Parts: sequence; C-alpha cells; structure tokens
Amino acid sequence: MLKRMKFEAVGFHPVEDRALNVVEQINQTWTYFVAATAAKQLLELHPDAGGFHLAPGAHASLELDIMSAVPGLVGAETFAAVDPRNNGKLHLDLAKMAGRSETHRYVFFLSPLYATAGRQAKLERDGVQVWSLDF
Repeated sequence: MLKRMKFEAVGFHPVEDRALNVVEQINQTWTYFVAATAAKQLLELHPDAGGFHLAPGAHASLELDIMSAVPGLVGAETFAAVDPRNNGKLHLDLAKMAGRSETHRYVFFLSPLYATAGRQAKLERDGVQVWSLDF
C-alpha cells in the first residue's frame, strides 16, 4: 500500500487535470490551500492591489506564489510544513523575497507548531513580513 501511495499515480492534482501519487496529491493540496488562505489575508491588508495572481508550486507560471495585479506592489511566497525551518524552506523564501523589489513582501506558512495565526515578527528579516496561517 505504501509503495502504491508513493510511486503510483492513484490520486489527482487539486486544480489540474492530471494524475499524481497520493503523497504528491496531499502536498499539492496543502500548497494550494496555503496560497488561497494567504491571498485572502493579502486582500484584507492591500485592498488597493487590484486582486492577486496565484501560481504556487515549483513549476508555476509566475515568479512568485502570489503577485498583486498592480505590478510591483505585493509579492509573497507560501508553503506548508510540519516545521517552517524544515529543509531550510523559511530561510530560502526569506532570501528570495529579500532580493525582490515589491513594495510589500511576505512569506506565509502553515505549520502545526504555530497554533495562532498572525504576523511572526521574530522570524522576519530584510523587510520581509512573515505570517503564520490557521488551519
């Protein structure tokens, strides 16, 4: 059973019409959940952004997971992880966003280690805001 879950295409991508293994289906579903939840938060923070374009994931069509319709105003990277430090994900996203020119730069994450959603100022650097999201 575990072999099939990891190596056979027995599930489906959450928004594209293509088969995935179950493990990747779970990962992609959470990737899209986090991006959509972050976009909701950004709509509240930046009603002047003209809306947002979402393209989460490694093979996305945008430079960032979330970009404002108003060019150069808002940009964000997003992810879900047991611990935001796993695989250096938070560090890498902060470094990526630090090099960006958007007026408002963010990293959003979902992790069971952060029970309360909100801004995580202690994790921020280089003017990039970090926010944890709620399940």
